[in-house]
Amino acid sequence: MSCRQPRGTTDITSTERDAGSGQAGLANGLSGVSQTRAAVILPWERHRSDPDGVAIDQTRAADARLSEAVGLTASIGLIVVHTAILPLRTRRPSTLLGEGQVADQAAALAEAHVTVVIVDTALSPVQQRNLERAWGCKVIDRTGLILDIFGERAATKEGTLQVELAHLEYQRSRLVRSWTHLERQRGGFGFLGGPGETQIEADRRLIGERLVKLRKELEQVRRTRGLHRSARKRVPFPVIALVGYTNAGKSTLFNALTGAEVVARDQLFATLDPTMRGLVLPSGRRVILSDTVGFISQLPHELVEAFRATLEEVSEADIILHVRDVAHPESQAQRTDVIRVLDDMVKDGTLDAEWPERTIEVLNKADLMGGVPQVSLRPGAVAVSAITGEGLDVLRAAIDERIARGMETADYDIPPEDGARLAWLYRHGEVVERHDADDGVHLRVRLLPADRARFERRSEVSEH
Repeated sequence: MSCRQPRGTTDITSTERDAGSGQAGLANGLSGVSQTRAAVILPWERHRSDPDGVAIDQTRAADARLSEAVGLTASIGLIVVHTAILPLRTRRPSTLLGEGQVADQAAALAEAHVTVVIVDTALSPVQQRNLERAWGCKVIDRTGLILDIFGERAATKEGTLQVELAHLEYQRSRLVRSWTHLERQRGGFGFLGGPGETQIEADRRLIGERLVKLRKELEQVRRTRGLHRSARKRVPFPVIALVGYTNAGKSTLFNALTGAEVVARDQLFATLDPTMRGLVLPSGRRVILSDTVGFISQLPHELVEAFRATLEEVSEADIILHVRDVAHPESQAQRTDVIRVLDDMVKDGTLDAEWPERTIEVLNKADLMGGVPQVSLRPGAVAVSAITGEGLDVLRAAIDERIARGMETADYDIPPEDGARLAWLYRHGEVVERHDADDGVHLRVRLLPADRARFERRSEVSEH
């Protein structure tokens, strides 16, 4: 006889969600396990405040949040066989959920033969331990799940270092519950006496040493990236950074604009490491397009800090393309999440406060809305379909126009024998006026500030 379906839950055991071909690789002990049966539980608060008493935006519908959590879980190869939305009246320090909810879920999880439970919120170490005891299976909170996804997606040395740093920060706070051997003590030095160093102290010390080493390595990565940016400024080409909620279609748009073959899947966090390619705009101006990691609501604090080097591409960009999935039911809430992260970057000094002025909002996936004409546009926004190519010409023109706004007008007299400098100005600027005379060519040219400075330095060198 089947057990009673708990209130507020949705059991999908009979129609299991196939997680795809990915391997389950939870860093908390699931590495290498395939076909693992999982449950996703969303504790839901209609009205909630942070520890400072500030109201937290709860506009995101519970069903949409649950769907996103299921997508995150499925993206690492777990098979979701049970889901539940559990209203929270009070947050219990021991289990977060109420006693009745914990008991109801225990029965449902046992019936569905679940071995891993994803709780879509941040759990304290004590809550995680108590839920594991009550349910008899592994429990992972939202932070642990996102950390594991990032760990599986990271492809470069930089990305791997960032993920390891974030994961160790997360694990350090959970040593008291993660390992069963931590109550043991190592023998002390004979001349010191006392019980010696406990295993938990040793493990915490080892993690601390590894964190110091990782931060040094990441600092070297940041210096290297800084050198690369300096080299690009000397070229120089404007940098266009793609940002947006995860799975908004940034990589597909990147490929459509540049002809590149960056991995683009209908999968959360398919892109983690920034990728850069050249792009020629309608004016003939060359720019560098940068694809960046996707944002997500309630991004773990550990990852916000660890991925600062990746987000530096956004802070250095001349133009920011905020790519949105206009067909997603929570598109507006996703937009809010992205803007909140960018505003946080302003607060910590990694992004200037004028970033909205150089941002173009790109409403992607217009094909799912019936085409570009069916999409409602806010001022300055552009609707496109990266899949069909509709609207891409308008987007390229909008980028061109936004770059042109920042250009400066300058007058130069070029000697008739100096064809190289004349060609350089035609190649890097927009010639507004030209007057040919016996003593040379007079040009009025519009240039980017960096191009103007470069040309004038070049002219000083040639004159000497």
